[in-house]
Amino acid sequence: MSDTIRISICDPNEKSRENLKKFLVGMDRIWLEADSSRYEFFMQIVEQTNPDCVIIDLDNDENKALQLIGLIKESRPSCGIIAVSTRTEGTLILKTMRSGAGEFLNAPVQVDELLGAVERVTKNSFGTQRAKSGSIIAITGASGGVGSTSIAVNLSCALAQNRSNNVVLVDLDLSLGDADIFLDTLPEYTILDVSQNIARLDLAMLRKSLTKHESGVYLLPRPMHLEDMGAISKEQFRKVLGLLKASFSHLVIDLSKSFNVLDMVAMEMAEHILIVTQLDLPCLRNIVRILTSLEQHDGLLDRVKVIVNRVGLDKSFISFAHAEETINREIYWKIANNYAVIAEARNNGVPLVMGAPKAPITQQICELADKLYASSGQSQSAEPEAEKKEKKGWLKFLSKSP
Repeated sequence: MSDTIRISICDPNEKSRENLKKFLVGMDRIWLEADSSRYEFFMQIVEQTNPDCVIIDLDNDENKALQLIGLIKESRPSCGIIAVSTRTEGTLILKTMRSGAGEFLNAPVQVDELLGAVERVTKNSFGTQRAKSGSIIAITGASGGVGSTSIAVNLSCALAQNRSNNVVLVDLDLSLGDADIFLDTLPEYTILDVSQNIARLDLAMLRKSLTKHESGVYLLPRPMHLEDMGAISKEQFRKVLGLLKASFSHLVIDLSKSFNVLDMVAMEMAEHILIVTQLDLPCLRNIVRILTSLEQHDGLLDRVKVIVNRVGLDKSFISFAHAEETINREIYWKIANNYAVIAEARNNGVPLVMGAPKAPITQQICELADKLYASSGQSQSAEPEAEKKEKKGWLKFLSKSP
């Protein structure tokens, strides 16, 4: 059951509309989806954004407002409708409720009354059938160079092959993250831009701030400059994740290796914490250290899953049985070594589901996506045909003649 309610507003009066927006932005569990000053265009906004609840002011044009309420009730019966007016006569309230509104509030709206009305109309509309909010998968490596970013990028793309999924990849390695290179993109905005403007963002504006890859994955990259890596606060980042959860079915977060404050926020909010390792002593030692640290945080250990990457790279590596004994935990998933395929995909900026859809390593990552979400009853994996398209990102930029 989702703990996030998406709301759209229609109010031609700029002052009251802005006051209402300030109320909503400050409320936990509520995200402002969109707002409009025109009754005529609001139905189109509702059709495009499909909010959980709408708030419609009646005072500018009562007839248009009541007609709009009726249209929304007819076309979006699951959408909660709240009407607002400075007038209090019984005839207006009766007409409004007959048109399809679930609640009638007197303006100026009080915060507690608004929150109560939102809870009632969304509960009545959805009951227990409200969609689940986005699931967060936080991915880190037991050491540098174990392939955690590669798995994060390709797992995101595997999830996105299911058209019912909306997937966003967040690069939280704020100093040296390179998810944009893996996807050969040149993002216009970064996680720093989104974090610093979070109070002004709604879900529609958030999507415009992300870079969409042709695989279907949206990317929120690390800041452009090294000196900006400390400019994002814990509170800002938590709000960013909350907004992303309201908009996307899956969030894949490529953590840094430093286990800083933002990494911990991501893990606290994550449904799955994947630790990528290789079967060597330094990595296994680090896993033990990581697990010991996470044990101090309630509930985190239960979400940890150990992923062994590059299986078969070296026959002299530690056995799976010895590794499980060392870390006192079962290995959740194994991904075979296939350096040639991975290197080609990375150097070309093409994810495996597009560049090598039938390769065994691609199938293993798609099966990992299936296993993580087996309870949904849907297969996440797919085998799309790879298409050759003109490069327009980092790789084209780097290949230009000096």
